[in-house]
Amino acid sequence: MAFAYNHAVMPREPIDPTQRDEDSSLNSLRPPDLSEFIGQEKLKGQINLALSAARQRVEVLDHILLHGPPGLGKTTLANIIATEMGVDIKTTSGPVVEKPGEIAALITGLSPGDVLFIDEIHRLRRNVEEILYPAMEDFKIDLMIGEGPSAQSLRLDVPRFTLIGATTRQGLLTSPLRDRFEVVFHMDFYADDELQQIVLRGGKILDVEVTEEGAFEIARRARGTPRIANRILKRLRDYAQVHGDGIIDSRIAEEGLALLEIDMEGLDELDRSILKMIIEKFSGGPVGLDTLSAALSEEKDTISEVYEPFLLKKGFIQRTPQGRIATEHAYKHLNLPGRPHQTLF
Repeated sequence: MAFAYNHAVMPREPIDPTQRDEDSSLNSLRPPDLSEFIGQEKLKGQINLALSAARQRVEVLDHILLHGPPGLGKTTLANIIATEMGVDIKTTSGPVVEKPGEIAALITGLSPGDVLFIDEIHRLRRNVEEILYPAMEDFKIDLMIGEGPSAQSLRLDVPRFTLIGATTRQGLLTSPLRDRFEVVFHMDFYADDELQQIVLRGGKILDVEVTEEGAFEIARRARGTPRIANRILKRLRDYAQVHGDGIIDSRIAEEGLALLEIDMEGLDELDRSILKMIIEKFSGGPVGLDTLSAALSEEKDTISEVYEPFLLKKGFIQRTPQGRIATEHAYKHLNLPGRPHQTLF
């Protein structure tokens, strides 16, 4: 959404650089430890058990795979796990690591017990991934020295470490890599009351007053995702400062969310565009992901990983072998007449 800035509302006094630095140096909204992590109660219990057992045995934590939609706290949990174990964490991302030597350098630079966190681990290149197999199982890495007939294989010992992988698409992990994770945790969308607590906590950190009603209004439109709830909170902080008295109550929340074009079900402009495209251009579906992506001029991964899981969960679309179809719920939400004798596969 494009906003037009009105210079008339800009402050007449120069911005205090000290205050700006203070605002930019605010602690992250991410919780620092497991006790402050809100939601995912079952998962927290399992992680707490694994942490306690590893500490009692004075052993390195088993390798962990976290999977689920984006924005649910996989990176946050990886950092919390390292903090709870009292070790350092090194962070990288699957697409960033291009050569086997780069992942080998990361692993050999770890201290015993440290955590190596790889986000989007399903996007690791195959030759890079193969370096991880012996490292995860035997804490050794195999490197090739030289080229051609004189090339030699060198096996090096590496410190015992914990690999934490995060992915939004577990099915894209190769079987050899997936099977080497001893612990696999699934993260699901958050309930509205959990997101409400996250918003209230975020308000305290950002030093903005948020009422219970205002926090719930944000929570129920945040797509079950803490990252989106915190993003909305920051935008409504600006709205409350300019158009209100600085307090985010239900009225300010509703007005600000209307400005952001987030409707009562938490759907934004692209959500509605996806549904309208299926209904109006493809007669409600079925329509394949490639066709839908081309029609919307949007990346396939953005639709399938960011938007589709929420639309499926809310019952706006269904997946069929032939493609995506819009449900009656989508027609009603958009105030469009349902197609006669619609068949859901």
